[in-house]
Amino acid sequence: MSIQVDQQAPDFTLYNTEKQEVSLKDLISKSNVVLLFFPLAFTGVCTQELCSARDDIKKYEKLNATIIAISVDSLFS
Repeated sequence: MSIQVDQQAPDFTLYNTEKQEVSLKDLISKSNVVLLFFPLAFTGVCTQELCSARDDIKKYEKLNATIIAISVDSLFS
């Protein structure tokens, strides 16, 4: 599935690290959302992507944006 720039992503619900359900619609009602997909936790790609987002967090905050990182890992990883 692909979406275009300025097209709203379809709603979905996943679990956060505290095993609570989180829906995209709830997140976007509070701020802009950046979806950051990465393959697996504790891999080089994961570390590089997440560190880059962390290093630029002030830029995202100025845009009223929350970064949501999503991987294919199980809830217990």
